Amino acid sequence: MKHELIEINPNVMGGKPVIKGTRLTVELILRELGGGMPVEEMLAEHPRLTAEAIRAAQAFRRGLSKR
Repeated sequence: MKHELIEINPNVMGGKPVIKGTRLTVELILRELGGGMPVEEMLAEHPRLTAEAIRAAQAFRRGLSKR
């Protein structure tokens, strides 16, 4: 499944999936959500992050779990 807002580049964060144009990893976003951080707080902490990008990170994870 292709995720337009997620990129994997070996030169960025060691090739971990990140939100395009940032160094925010999918792993970080999912860990913060899993720890109970509200989306609004996450958006305030990471100004370049969008709600759409958070949903893309969640969808990316769901896509991996189906393999």
